[in-house]
Amino acid sequence: MTSILRIDASIKSEGSVSRTLTDRIIGRLQATHPGATVTVRDLSEGVPQIDGNWIGAVFTPAEKRTPEQARIAAYSDAFLAEVKAADILVIGMPVYNFGVPAQLKSWIDHLARKGETFVYTDKGPVGLLTGKRAIVAMASDGTKIGSDIDFASGYIRHMLGFFGITEVEFIAADAMVFNPEETLKAAEAAVEKLAA
Repeated sequence: MTSILRIDASIKSEGSVSRTLTDRIIGRLQATHPGATVTVRDLSEGVPQIDGNWIGAVFTPAEKRTPEQARIAAYSDAFLAEVKAADILVIGMPVYNFGVPAQLKSWIDHLARKGETFVYTDKGPVGLLTGKRAIVAMASDGTKIGSDIDFASGYIRHMLGFFGITEVEFIAADAMVFNPEETLKAAEAAVEKLAA
């Protein structure tokens, strides 16, 4: 059975283009993968930034953690477990100020754990989350995907690849301020063409 992890990062609960596209992508995947399970992780209320306490918690063996370290690690471990269990990640990624939302960046920071999502070898870093597919629903007002001012799509592709997720597809409703109706229609059509 296919396991899908949906990540929403838009701070808009209503009128979010990335959420609309993510809804469509999930619908398409459920149609092509009958019986698929969907886990939803909404980051819109914020994700605590990693800090010194986080480092102390996640890199302390579980049996030696203080109660506070166990609490901190459990929060981060939940993100990790969801990603490890997923066959397909569907990430709703609005572009804020030319980059990824802070809460999406923090989610990625929680996942970037040596020995869990990557390892360093004598040939460089190797991602451990192989065999997964990611579909990113990118929405932006003025930023065109792949342009010189797009610091979001390259970052998310790089970090997923760093974790071993190299099959990354984008459905982009980008630079919507210039032609919103046609741009959204093109993005929705792209969803319908997603391979099973």
